[in-house]
Amino acid sequence: MAKKNESLGKTLFVVVALCLVCAIIVSGAAVGLKPMQQKNAALDMQRNVLDAAGLLEPSTDVVALFNERVETKLINLDTLELVEQANGQNATNYDPIAAANKPDWSTKLEKSEDKAGIGTREDVTKVYFINNDQGELETLVLYIRGYGLWGTMYGLISLQPDLNTVRSVNFYEHSETPGLGGEIQNPKWVAQWSGKEIYGDSNEQVEFDVMKNPTQENHDVDALSGATLTSNGVDNLVEYWFSDKAYGPLLEKIRKGELSNG
Repeated sequence: MAKKNESLGKTLFVVVALCLVCAIIVSGAAVGLKPMQQKNAALDMQRNVLDAAGLLEPSTDVVALFNERVETKLINLDTLELVEQANGQNATNYDPIAAANKPDWSTKLEKSEDKAGIGTREDVTKVYFINNDQGELETLVLYIRGYGLWGTMYGLISLQPDLNTVRSVNFYEHSETPGLGGEIQNPKWVAQWSGKEIYGDSNEQVEFDVMKNPTQENHDVDALSGATLTSNGVDNLVEYWFSDKAYGPLLEKIRKGELSNG
């Protein structure tokens, strides 16, 4: 009996020891790889920004072009002021999506105003200014997101200097159905956005619409076939983010030249 107990004890010791060793190895690998993962995530976002701005080509040196053309700024959506840091992070490191998930760094939205179905909105957002050779604003790139059929759709939208006309859009992350709602990443569908206007003549009312059989040439994008809820989700997120609850006041301030992009 003693030998059996001794054998069982040794077996348990070996199992526990192996588990501890494996845990240490996995933890060490996670810590060691974290800087590389952060670097890759930053590079991926730079690529997404350039794509949304219509600047990405197969041969593009992403880092070089981003550093040359793009100026990243942090803006408080409540005060409409530029800030150097948000929650201890500078413009390079700050993640507005992560901030939106932290109660102290975000604002809970009332259900009646949460058209996009996002629950909370970050207090400080990240905005990408792309200037021409004369230092004048050429493209403004903004974060957008909203709930589709299966989950939140994350994207970037770029605007021309009038801050009304769309240059392009890039939905870089989503969980929509491939071949249906997943077509929000289809270049042919994305191409429809170019030249569409978000607002009406007064730059106050959102006129942009995702709908079947578009009626307004300047404002409408054709809905995705067989993906009504995804199409509605895209329509809702544009309506929210360009309303006076989100980017509306900020865009008006930039139009008036009261927030410098230089």
